[in-house]
Amino acid sequence: MDNFDLNLKSKEKPTDSQLKKLQEYFNEMPIDEILTGLHFAKNRWTAKDAGVLKVGRKSIINREVHAVTSEQAQWRLKNWKMMIGNYRKRGYSYPTISRIKKILQEISNKKPR
Repeated sequence: MDNFDLNLKSKEKPTDSQLKKLQEYFNEMPIDEILTGLHFAKNRWTAKDAGVLKVGRKSIINREVHAVTSEQAQWRLKNWKMMIGNYRKRGYSYPTISRIKKILQEISNKKPR
């Protein structure tokens, strides 16, 4: 196995533990895998910096059901096939959609105030 020196410039000074981790990654992983990970991290950082990073599943579900009344939940459940189409157009996965349905069922079973 050949050894190569690699010089990197950074805006921040890395700590000793960070340097140790980087060295470990370069020793154990192929360069292509490291570059793939860095590419993913850069895209995520860019989206986060721009404010367009998609939120996690829990936040999506909360956003969909946080102000839904019992009557609205019942209507959505009666028209569930249409709702699935709308959710899929927004890019929600089936597990996310099924969690939304579960919470809507709980809301629809509650007595209106």
